[in-house]
Parts: sequence; structure tokens; C-alpha cells
Amino acid sequence: MHLQQRINAFVKLGEFLSQFSNEAIQKKKIVEHNELFFDGFKHQIKLAEEHNGWFTNENIRFSLKSWAEALTEANLKTWLKDYDINISNPKFVAIVMAGNIPLVGFHDFLSVLITGHSVIVKQSSNDKHLLPFLAKYLEHVDPLFKGKIQFTENKLENFDAVIATGSNNTARYFEYYFKEKPSIIRNNRNSVAILTGNETTEDLKNLSEDIFRYCGLGCRNVSKLYVPKNYKFDAFFEAMYHWHPIIEKAKYANNYDYNKAVYLMSEFDILENGFFMIKEDKSYASPIATLFYEYYDTKNQLKEKLEIDKQQIQCIVSKGFIENEIPFGSTQNPKLWDYADSIDSVEFLLAI
Repeated sequence: MHLQQRINAFVKLGEFLSQFSNEAIQKKKIVEHNELFFDGFKHQIKLAEEHNGWFTNENIRFSLKSWAEALTEANLKTWLKDYDINISNPKFVAIVMAGNIPLVGFHDFLSVLITGHSVIVKQSSNDKHLLPFLAKYLEHVDPLFKGKIQFTENKLENFDAVIATGSNNTARYFEYYFKEKPSIIRNNRNSVAILTGNETTEDLKNLSEDIFRYCGLGCRNVSKLYVPKNYKFDAFFEAMYHWHPIIEKAKYANNYDYNKAVYLMSEFDILENGFFMIKEDKSYASPIATLFYEYYDTKNQLKEKLEIDKQQIQCIVSKGFIENEIPFGSTQNPKLWDYADSIDSVEFLLAI
């Protein structure tokens, strides 16, 4: 199976996903195998919503839209142009997936298959409906994928390398359990935003997307804010307010109520607006419905701190503050070449 064949198959998958990425699902006549898969995938979306209260229809559609836009021939070729993808001895690569946001493990799945390897997927129980169905679609688009994609709920066996994602605790377990295999082991990371006080209203509204998308559950969601001394939060809260319907989501509301009660009983100083709280705290990982913030003295001191703590940070969102920053509003739309933890998974897969 040649690289161009694999690219063609994923492009067709992207076209299939594009039908489900808008508020009104729209069936397109030009999409292959719709007669077999269109209604079935609508049902899988419904099952995913029912199974996991965090997987709202809006969040699922956002994920599908992101992947539909990523899986174009131009994007795939741009991503892969600097690699020599010519594997003569394909391996079986196991992927242990997280389940915090819909299709969170899709990039690893794509990377393994696009490089010519076979994949054994162990899904999170929180996100088990969408990917197996899309794998079946791939096998119909190009039957040469058959036998190259496996899913298991049992102990992983008969694999040559592994990509595993989990919490800090599970990552230590993964490192021990997979110590004899080539591996990428990912653990908890958080994303931060840096404000200078010169941001426009549009900048702050874009930042709200980085904070609230997926209810803040992703490692690319901003969970920590750095602000200059004496920063006034009025404009910040005003820019956040258009997300207030999020409090209507039951799981989010429960977390907001619980965390607010804990903070008030503990007599912590918080600022809140009825659906969202900010709290001064040096930690990077903030609870749902909460954003931690910290004041900084000078730009250079903050840059030094972020460099020291880089293993804890996934993304840095700012505007002209630091090298390799991500623009406001862009964290949940990574390019195919924006690798998690800055670890090049394609390079890893080509070397095993």
C-alpha cells in the first residue's frame, strides 16, 4: 500500500466527516459509501453523547469539524513532505488512548497508519463509539487497511512499539510496563495564557475559546493565566460572558457548584460571574469552571519560569510575548504537525 493510497483514503474520511461538522448535519451525494455509513455514524454520535455527559453534541461536532478541515490532501502532504516514508518492515504499534475529549487519540491513530504500520488500539471507556466506526469506513474506502487496524479491551499483546497517554500516575505505570518496548509516554500537561493588558476585546474573546471549548477538559485548554501586577479583570470577564450558556450543561454546572462551595468554605479569594471563577494560585492544573491566575513582575522572569516548567506545559497562548506562542483562540485547532508534548510521533514511528 503506497503512501499516496493512504493519503487518498484519509482525504475521503475527511470528506465523510465534513457532513457532520455543522449544526445541521448535511448528507452529500459526492461522499463515498454514504449508503452504508451515514446513518450509522449519526447513531454513533448519539451513543457517544448518551455514554459520556461531557461529549455534548456541540463538542463532538467541533472535533469532527477540526478533523474534517485537517484531513485534506494539501494538509497531509505539507505535514509529510519532510519525512522519508518508506517502511519495508511494518510493525504493530499499540496506542493507549485517553478519553477526555472526542477522538483525542485520532492523531496517533492517523500517524501509525499513514506511515505504513499496523495499529492496535486500546480505547478509553469514555470515548469508545466514534473511532471504531471510522476505522470501518477507512477499510471500505481502501480494503488494504483490513488487517492493519485492531481494537482490544483486553491486555495488549503482540506489539512492537507503543504510544500511551494517561495521567501522571498512569504514565509511571506505563513507563514500567512498556519498558522493554520503544515508546512515547504522555502524562498530564496544561496550557497557559499570558496577558499584558494591551489585548483587544477580540483577543480576549478569542482567549475564551481556548478556555471553555470542551468544557476545559483538554490539555490544550488554557487552565492558567499570567497577568501583570495590578491587572484589572473587568474587560477579561466581559469578554468571557458570551460563554454563559455553558452553565446549562449539567456536568459543568455540578463542577461549578462544587468547586465554588469548596472555595467559599475554605475562605479563598475568588472572582466569579455566575458560571466561571478565577483564583490566584501557582498551580498549572485548575478544576473545571475555574481558571488559576498568577501575577508576573517582568517579562524575562516569566519567560525563565516557563522555560524551567516546560515539561508541564502543552501550549503557551500570547500575542508577541514569547517564541513559539499560539495565537489567542487557536489552541483547539492544531495543525497536523503540532505534536503533543512537542514529541515528533512520525519520526518515532519511522525509527522503530
